[in-house]
Amino acid sequence: MKKLLLTAFEPFNGQIINPSLEAAREMKTKHFAGAQIEVLELPVHRFDAIERTLEYLSHFQPDVIVMLGEAGGREGVTPERTAFNLDDFPIPDNGGHQPRNEIIALGGPESYFSTLPIQAIETQLKLAKISASISESAGRYLCNRLFYSVMHAIASHDKSIRAGFVHVPYLEEQVAELATETPSFSRETMMQAVQLVIEVCLEKQYEA
Repeated sequence: MKKLLLTAFEPFNGQIINPSLEAAREMKTKHFAGAQIEVLELPVHRFDAIERTLEYLSHFQPDVIVMLGEAGGREGVTPERTAFNLDDFPIPDNGGHQPRNEIIALGGPESYFSTLPIQAIETQLKLAKISASISESAGRYLCNRLFYSVMHAIASHDKSIRAGFVHVPYLEEQVAELATETPSFSRETMMQAVQLVIEVCLEKQYEA
């Protein structure tokens, strides 16, 4: 049985909802044939998020890791191509940390590439009429820090784990009262999108 770890973040920056967490929780109710799905809810905290993920990684020993996060303002689902070795938080995290221009892993490579099937993810989402595009940067906030840290841990321990980060847009309820039109997904579309991401990752696990 394949084992997939799905991570998602708590709300941050004064919000009461994080769409990545809403979607991850919903995935607990879904059945994925031949697969065990574990959901890990993470704090928006520079150190605790990484520590919890790496500890869980060691315990669960997944075949695939899909990390989810919110990218408010983006029009659709964006699988990330690259994780960069740099913290440069535009806003403080929920613990008050706001590193600027700091290396994540001293001596680590400048970047890592996702090993998820990002092209296949984009294709399948578009076939389902869900907005999607590959993103070249996960930013320099906690999403990128988690993405880089996980890829660095996998590389450092020579593990054959497929892993990567996927950003999702706002939910409709998050932008309902905003004066400007901000891209968002309905709950139904969000859940369908994340389920498709997981299905593609499980199906394409052993493909380059």
